[in-house]
Amino acid sequence: MLIPRPEHPNPQFERKNWISLNGEWQFYIDNGESGEERGLYHPDTVFDSKILVPFCPQSSLSGIEHKDFLRSVWYKKEVRITEEQLKGDILLHFGAVDYEAFVYVNGELAGTHRGGFISFCIDITPFVKAGVNVIAVQATDDERSPLIPHGKQSEKFYSHGCNYTRTTGIWQTVWLEFVPKTRIKKIKLRPDIETSSVHITALLKGEAKLTVSAFFQGRQVGCAEMQAKGGTVEMYLPFSETHLWTVGQGNLYDLTLTYGEDSVQSYTALRSVRLDGYRFLLNEKPVFQRLVLDQGFYPDGIYTAPSDAELKADIEHSLAFGFNGARLHEKIFEERTLYHADKLGYLIWGEYPNWGLDHSRPEAIYGMLPEWIEEVERDFNHPCIIGWCPFNETWDVDGRQQFDDLLRLVYRTTKALDDTRPCIDTSGNYHVETDIFDVHDYEQDPAVFKEHFDRLMEDGVLFQHFEDRQEYKIGMPTFVSEYGGIQKSDGSGWGYGNAPKNDEEFIERYRGLTNALLDNDRMLGFCYTQLTDVEQEKNGLYTYDRVAKFDPEIFRQINSRKAAIEKE
Repeated sequence: MLIPRPEHPNPQFERKNWISLNGEWQFYIDNGESGEERGLYHPDTVFDSKILVPFCPQSSLSGIEHKDFLRSVWYKKEVRITEEQLKGDILLHFGAVDYEAFVYVNGELAGTHRGGFISFCIDITPFVKAGVNVIAVQATDDERSPLIPHGKQSEKFYSHGCNYTRTTGIWQTVWLEFVPKTRIKKIKLRPDIETSSVHITALLKGEAKLTVSAFFQGRQVGCAEMQAKGGTVEMYLPFSETHLWTVGQGNLYDLTLTYGEDSVQSYTALRSVRLDGYRFLLNEKPVFQRLVLDQGFYPDGIYTAPSDAELKADIEHSLAFGFNGARLHEKIFEERTLYHADKLGYLIWGEYPNWGLDHSRPEAIYGMLPEWIEEVERDFNHPCIIGWCPFNETWDVDGRQQFDDLLRLVYRTTKALDDTRPCIDTSGNYHVETDIFDVHDYEQDPAVFKEHFDRLMEDGVLFQHFEDRQEYKIGMPTFVSEYGGIQKSDGSGWGYGNAPKNDEEFIERYRGLTNALLDNDRMLGFCYTQLTDVEQEKNGLYTYDRVAKFDPEIFRQINSRKAAIEKE
């Protein structure tokens, strides 16, 4: 059987000595959550069903396609390990498991992880032996819990509104990595365009010499080295050539890091982002963010793209319509999405699937902050990420308002972890403490829409729906981070507002709404809803199976003309 999604899951930290565990696993649905008590983790327990990892059991690609709620599922796979592989350490990686994972190796609990969207790793060295080893994974999930974020996964049996088919269990690549005892554990890369260099912070294990070599298009352009005794070390790596990462130009520097016998392939880029009044500056030049909302759902894989090519194709579909980036919405996307964005010079807002979490309860911090910290730390090195947005539309719950200190703490933690990028506390509503005051506006009449935001240019007043709940201070940078959502007039599904009568009316509405923002010299960008249809929500520029509804060139011309904020 061909292994699905065989590519390395993390091109920014890649070793040669790894094997994918994707493919066929034993599978068992344990909705009574009695599997641990019954000893389903024992190596000699056999499950009757099979599943194709990394696709979730709700998806058709998994071979299961179980659409009902799944409170607990079990996976099991035999893995053969050689004596040679046992000479170092053995790391078991999971791209993501929704929601709480319990990992057993040869009948022993090797580790756990809580959080359904972020990658994690377990050192299973103490639990393995030469020969056949049995890995068992239990995943528990409860989409109805107010203390578990689920993003756009439906809390009802059927998909409804803008909530879609659920995902439970393993939904990204699983792999084994064989590493030396003395090795590089983690790196953090901070580029500096002024000095054409990168500041490297490395977490090391064991004593050796650390060497970092940089290459641009195959030419060596830098090298730095130092002796280290493990722990955290820092070094500067200057480049002999300067190539800036910018929109449409993913000028990446390849890095080779060696430490003793360990060798890691990575990459970085020279680019800076900052806010300057109303403007967003990329490499000290104003760039208008022409973003599209991307929710990362697939008809046959649900949360998981059937192939790496389809991950890249979604970005290419966006570029074809003249967008230069995306809000990766209500989901933590896999790192290969960010890799393709890095290579293509595509702007990304890193977000979190906060929906489902009761933001009115202080204890919600425990269901949010630990995984958000993991996300910011995991994705810090990606040049494509130009901002963070941990929350989206934090609506009241049963009449209770959001607990403001929850949002404030997450915002301040984000800034402590990353002082190089702006952070929006909660997109749309209700802002508490934020670098950018963004708004959502699904007004469908272009003339009315234009009036809303012309006031920002005329008297500094930002149109918003919640003046009683959030305060816009004159001079704050802003953009309309959701608008449009226009439904195509085929009579099926739903979108925002009334559907245009024909394609020509659709295009003119799009043009009018978008021009109102491009021509506004107080706007740093826009984000159009959305790239593709998702199940019953049919307001995408592409169908759910990625067929363009219109000639992309028409929209590329509308989107790509120079914005007012970009003019000298």
